[in-house]
Amino acid sequence: MMDKSLFIFILIGLGALYLVTNFVGDIQEEEDKYHNNKGYNTVEPKYEQYQSVDSIGQPILVVRDVDAKTQVAAWHASMVKEEFLELFPDYTEMQKFVKDRVKGDTLQKKLLKTIHDVEGKFFSGAVNAEQAKQMLGSSK
Repeated sequence: MMDKSLFIFILIGLGALYLVTNFVGDIQEEEDKYHNNKGYNTVEPKYEQYQSVDSIGQPILVVRDVDAKTQVAAWHASMVKEEFLELFPDYTEMQKFVKDRVKGDTLQKKLLKTIHDVEGKFFSGAVNAEQAKQMLGSSK
């Protein structure tokens, strides 16, 4: 009688162990896919130096002491830009995002001006959502 219950207990334990290890492995695979799709590993090497992480683990772009052309190029090559575009059409959140996650006055001013200009055109009906998002993504 005791041997049978011990055997069942061991089988249940092994079954649970199997389920947990498969579940954790699947989660790890999904996380890897997520990171790869978001571009976390695809920043151009010459712009990696401008990528950083803030105190709460969010990616930021730090372009304080470089020329405007390099700032714009680093922006276009950054993972921060993709997150920024996902906020469309919430212009207030986009402005907050730029202020919090882009460190560099010249680029920050350009992006805020672009957001303001595109917002005005979008709400006046001069451009549609597709055009507005394209304008935001190709800021110079």
